[in-house]
Amino acid sequence: MRVAFILLLASAFVSRADENAAGRWEGTVQIPGRPLEVIADLAAKGDEGGSQGSITIPGLGIKGAPLSDIAVNGDNVAFSIKSALVDQRTGPAKFNGRFAGDGKIAGDFVQAGNTAPFALEKTGPPQVESPPRSTAIAKEIEGEWKGGYELFGYPRKVTIKLQNRGAEGATAEFVIVGRKENKLPVDHVAQQGEFVTVDSHETGLSFEGRARKGEIQGSIFQGPLEIPVTLRRSNN
Repeated sequence: MRVAFILLLASAFVSRADENAAGRWEGTVQIPGRPLEVIADLAAKGDEGGSQGSITIPGLGIKGAPLSDIAVNGDNVAFSIKSALVDQRTGPAKFNGRFAGDGKIAGDFVQAGNTAPFALEKTGPPQVESPPRSTAIAKEIEGEWKGGYELFGYPRKVTIKLQNRGAEGATAEFVIVGRKENKLPVDHVAQQGEFVTVDSHETGLSFEGRARKGEIQGSIFQGPLEIPVTLRRSNN
């Protein structure tokens, strides 16, 4: 009976802590010489238990990227950015913070072995973002497309493989190869007329192009960067 009471009490404390964390949190990460605006949304999963969340960092072109490893323990709160800003050596970017009272969280942002202080303030209820639904694409656009571009003096190769998936709409494999290979997690594909969009909200990177005469002429967007790219159908 006593054990059951302790477990019930612990559950109540966890629930109260999760309620404190739930909300839209806005503030900045104090990167030296370049403060980054951050908007983090944390919400309970309802009947599933646990928490879910998304994050937007406009200065890095990240919008609605999903959060993972959300943990609330007393006055401590931590969460990671699932895929965007992942470092191959150190893993996901993380926020380790502490409730400072009056609806505020302060702590450290850790990414690729670097640490910077952050401060967030609750501004309202959570608005956890889900990516828009993909649409089907024309059959003549299905298949593998390849192209390339140069950025900061380094050549990059781009491969986008498009495929319809019935009621799920279209999917895409999106790979950029430079000094290393990056297979981007695509969560949205859409076609409107001749225009095709492929989005990786987790990484803040997207491709938008116009399909005509066996080519897709467009651009890769990441944050403030817009890089022209022409894709041609692969012969493989």
